[in-house]
Amino acid sequence: MTNRRDFLKLSALAAAATTGMPGFLARAAAQAAGSRTLVVIQLTGGNDGLNTLIPYSNGAYYAARPTIAIPKKDVLTLTPDLGMHPALRPLMGLWDSGRLAWMENVGYPNPNRSHFASMAIWHTADPSQAQSDGWIGRLAESIGDPFCASNIGAATPQALRASEFSLPSIDAVDSFQLKLPQGLGGAFGDMLDAARKGEAAFLTQATRQMMQNTARVQANARKYRSGATYPEGRFAEQLRDTARLIAAGVGQRVLYVSLGGFDTHAGQRAEQDELLGTLASGLAAFHADLERQGLAGNVVVMGFSEFGRRVAENGSAGTDHGKGSVMFALGQGVRGGVHGSSPDLEDLSDGDIKYRQDFRGVYAEALSGWLGLNAREILNGDFRGPGWLA
Repeated sequence: MTNRRDFLKLSALAAAATTGMPGFLARAAAQAAGSRTLVVIQLTGGNDGLNTLIPYSNGAYYAARPTIAIPKKDVLTLTPDLGMHPALRPLMGLWDSGRLAWMENVGYPNPNRSHFASMAIWHTADPSQAQSDGWIGRLAESIGDPFCASNIGAATPQALRASEFSLPSIDAVDSFQLKLPQGLGGAFGDMLDAARKGEAAFLTQATRQMMQNTARVQANARKYRSGATYPEGRFAEQLRDTARLIAAGVGQRVLYVSLGGFDTHAGQRAEQDELLGTLASGLAAFHADLERQGLAGNVVVMGFSEFGRRVAENGSAGTDHGKGSVMFALGQGVRGGVHGSSPDLEDLSDGDIKYRQDFRGVYAEALSGWLGLNAREILNGDFRGPGWLA
């Protein structure tokens, strides 16, 4: 005879074996409803903003980077002064259609050049480093649903850490299903069928809902036939899984994807060129996928890196850790263009670009303007953004 403790243990095992989806908690059902999704792209390692959005008309840029600067002839011209790295060519269609936005001079007070510390600041939206929970974790708690946001990958980043519950990581959509250890299926089914009251009854109902939602995701994922062609590689696979989850129609509000390798201390051109190509080709395929499915109007992509690089190149044809950098956003809900003024390369802070736009303002626009949530409550303050939403 199975007692309450065994039931709770097996239910917890089931919950741990699957990531679940919105609707798992009854109290969150009304608040979790929403057709808009924010896809967050993390460029891990400190992407060099100056070689991403290039001030090609500024002689100080070429003087500081005699080896690694992007030649004017190769720059993808956006404005009379700025252009994109040539590896970002797959995004030019989005720029031309007004669906790609760049935010310049983004950072935070008292910048930190440590990967660990600076990434934690971006994840918690707290430059004082006093908080341990993430800004997306707080978003989930404000909604009341631990499955309204997910990381697409193996390890859940701090941005999705919450005080009250754990947000899931989905390594692959095809394995996103309930899997019990061999021999426990029958016993688990019998426990779900047993009459229960109180806390156990709620857990039974929640577990059944979890199983239904997981089955729904698998059924809808199998129907996914967008016809979109993605490039090879893990990043593109994760974006394809992101599109599949959005197409499954289960209402996740935030999906988080990371691309690493941007710590370009040496041989930067070869490394960053390849990474930006991976980023651009993956995002272009992702947007085309959503358009084919009629979902592009419901999704905005927002990208960041934990810091930029020093203005001057180092002796190894690379750049060292810096401060201010660029962010980007794309989608039909974006006000395309360059937002913010270009960095003053002759007025630096210890050799670094001075930030002028607090990144929390960019977050705030995504939270309130796109997702319709209380940005002040989630970010613990009022922050003004550059106006990148349409």
